[in-house]
Amino acid sequence: MHVRNAMTDAILAVGPGHTLRDAAKAMTHKRVGAAVVNDPEQPGPGIITERDILWSIGAGEDPDSERVCDHLSSNLTFASPDWSLERAAEAMVKGNFRHLVVVDDGETVGILSIRDIVRCWTEDGATSEMPHEEAPA
Repeated sequence: MHVRNAMTDAILAVGPGHTLRDAAKAMTHKRVGAAVVNDPEQPGPGIITERDILWSIGAGEDPDSERVCDHLSSNLTFASPDWSLERAAEAMVKGNFRHLVVVDDGETVGILSIRDIVRCWTEDGATSEMPHEEAPA
């Protein structure tokens, strides 16, 4: 299965000047854990995640004054729609993140979350046998 089969193509986008509270409200309203950030001053899209917001608040920063552009996830890995889900999962594990921005020919076409991968794998069926547990006597 490929990234294109699992990704969410309804992308939530927030601006770099939005506050963290604005981003959190938008993410809560859309029931997503990440938003794409298009900053004309940056070479490509960025991403703000629930984890980025949590770390800021945990550090005592004010979500009403902190700006999205100052809390973007760093060292982004972009996925291709043609990647296998295994390759995407490996990139997430190596990079220690739970979302990938999916880019095709320079255009943002979706977001893939670890939840999307797990959903596909469980709907498609496990690839290894699950141990059969005996009922207690």
